[in-house]
Amino acid sequence: MKQNLLSLVAIGLLLPMGLAGQEASTGGANSGSQNISPFTQSSKRFNDWSISIGAGVPLIQSADMTSIKNGNGKNLFGYSAYVSVDKAITHAFGLNLQYDRGETRQGYANTKDHVELTGREIAGRTQYDAISILGDLNFSNLLRRVDNKSPFRWALHGYAGIGTIAYKSYRQDPGPYNQVLNIEKKPFKLGSLFGQAGAGLKFKINNRFDIEGRVMYVVTGDDEFDGAGVGQTGYNLTEDQISDNFFNTTLGVTFKLGKHESHLMWHDPLQEIYYKLDVLADKTQDLEVCKKGDVDNDGVCDDWDRQLDTPAGARVDGAGVALDTDLDGVIDLYDKCVTVPGPVENNGCPLTTNNNGGTGLVSEETTLLKGIEFDLNSDRILPSNTPILNNAINYINSSNSSFRVIGGTDTRGTEEYNQGLSERRANNVKDFLIQNGADKNKIEALGKGETDLLYPECEPASKCPEWKNRANRRVYFEAK
Repeated sequence: MKQNLLSLVAIGLLLPMGLAGQEASTGGANSGSQNISPFTQSSKRFNDWSISIGAGVPLIQSADMTSIKNGNGKNLFGYSAYVSVDKAITHAFGLNLQYDRGETRQGYANTKDHVELTGREIAGRTQYDAISILGDLNFSNLLRRVDNKSPFRWALHGYAGIGTIAYKSYRQDPGPYNQVLNIEKKPFKLGSLFGQAGAGLKFKINNRFDIEGRVMYVVTGDDEFDGAGVGQTGYNLTEDQISDNFFNTTLGVTFKLGKHESHLMWHDPLQEIYYKLDVLADKTQDLEVCKKGDVDNDGVCDDWDRQLDTPAGARVDGAGVALDTDLDGVIDLYDKCVTVPGPVENNGCPLTTNNNGGTGLVSEETTLLKGIEFDLNSDRILPSNTPILNNAINYINSSNSSFRVIGGTDTRGTEEYNQGLSERRANNVKDFLIQNGADKNKIEALGKGETDLLYPECEPASKCPEWKNRANRRVYFEAK
């Protein structure tokens, strides 16, 4: 019976893991693409480790002697405490390694009160230690409505798991005050396995601390846990169950570990979609595609088009801007040398070296390379940046100047966090350039946080459409 019960608990723990899955890195070494870095600890965008501690009251509910007033017990309160190390696997599922310690008190009297018992009255107490693995299912993130764009600070969690329990149960018999050790159970044996399941309600105090009220139901699998004993005449009272079970109600605190501003379990993956769909700002309004039309017929709606007069036939990026692969100021449609920068007067091709050893002039605009953009809250280099960075390598190596690689952010987040994010972006680009052949003596990285916005009117970010905020999340090059 006990093994069947524990098998059901184990299945309940493993099912969410199969459903949740894990975030995998695409590209990397297997894709053959040099511009996508592998997923590492340094490239994580969210914290996923935390430590939780708490304390509470256990109440034996199903046993020969209980802690809840009924035919064979009074309302008797013990104590409990727990500490756990928590790992988030996805935004909706995690695993907790938890240690519990406590004492239950059950029967007709508190054994600490030295009360003399009469008749068939008995009392008991049990000291226990337990270690368990718990699955943590975040129902609030799992069931979050797609039209709810507000940040949330409350979260309902469900827990279930198995572990090993050790305990000593004491019994007080009728008559003068006396106590005897009824049974002692050692941990890490087949008979010491137990299961527990329950729910908790978390409140996010800030990015570092949560508080949580939790109710767990513990299935010990033993009829000896309460101290009444098995086969002891007169003490294995009226209950027919073979497992002494109890509720454990606790209040705890969770401390989130890591350098990032947000924790994975509090992240709503839909929020980044909201940033890119400004037309959903009024959630009562139906989404209209190209409600202002597409005047230049480039395939990008005027709502998001940054260049409304794109020449016919020009290839454009997602913001409707005509592509200029080599960043020489001549769009690809008119550029005779698409991958090599050159002045406008020479149709985008470099000027040739003359017989006197002089070189053709390079336009002043190319000394301030336009740069690349980043996803929200990310320092990872995107595949679309490869042509720009490869051309930057050629330009830097052929130039007599040195360059600063300058990182920036939009205005979301704190100034301190944005400063660190901008430095990581600049250093990632610098490392990419050097690893792919750029002269490291000509490059230095500098982060400017949110102090050097391409669109300074985007303070706060909610004042601007997403394409302007994306343009602020950039790394650009500046000749020294």
